[in-house]
Amino acid sequence: MGVPIWVNGDLLAPEQATVSVFDHGLMVGDGVFETIKCMSGESFALTRHLDRLALSAKRMDLPEPDLAAIADGVRQCLAAAPKWPLGRIRITYTSGPGPLGSDRGDQGTTTVIIVGEQKPFPAGAEVVVVPWPRNERGALAGVKSTSYGDNAKALAYAKERGGGEAIFENLAGRLCEGTGSNIFIVTGGRLITPTLASGCLAGVTRALALEWCGGVEEDVPLAALYDAEEAFLTSTTRDIQPISVVDGKHLPQAPGPITRAAMATFAARSADDLDP
Repeated sequence: MGVPIWVNGDLLAPEQATVSVFDHGLMVGDGVFETIKCMSGESFALTRHLDRLALSAKRMDLPEPDLAAIADGVRQCLAAAPKWPLGRIRITYTSGPGPLGSDRGDQGTTTVIIVGEQKPFPAGAEVVVVPWPRNERGALAGVKSTSYGDNAKALAYAKERGGGEAIFENLAGRLCEGTGSNIFIVTGGRLITPTLASGCLAGVTRALALEWCGGVEEDVPLAALYDAEEAFLTSTTRDIQPISVVDGKHLPQAPGPITRAAMATFAARSADDLDP
């Protein structure tokens, strides 16, 4: 028997954990989600992730999620799961069952919480820039939506070319984000990450890296990535991961001194406070 799954308030065996085939999270991608790191049975930055789940739901005009119930569901799942050194919690929240079109139904929302083991990311990331830009003016810009088709296609494109993550520019030709990560570059000794106006997601790890490690938010051209002195990715399950290769070109340092300092600071601060 696998790790129990929480569905709409009930902790169920995996073979019993089902949702309707008419659920709009499946039918039209009408939902939002969060991925949360867990270590030895303890979640990290749960409050920030739940706040972002609520914000994404609000931006999609979904009913307000019951964050207290979801937090309790996370605790129930973690209590029933093995104490893996590294794991991930997936919270999915959709508009629920609906008709065979884009109109929403009236049967209530669906919430699912799954906990699983996470393998560590490689020490260095090889990234591939994809030819499809992010629309920084789109209705879902900055929303962690279940409509992840763009990301799935982009990541497959990157992996076909030997990369581990895909990088998007936006419609303005500026550096934006990865499929499941934010990006930082070092130029002229300055640590820079794209602004939220670029269309990137307001990553929890991105925010903590800015708070704990310094750096500035600036819009920069995509070309700045190729010319960077150092670069790294941030995400919930990778923390800070140095970028070693961009489209087959090796960066001068991976990790460089600024990246190494950021990695050390992030590791120390996150160990001191599991819900910063």
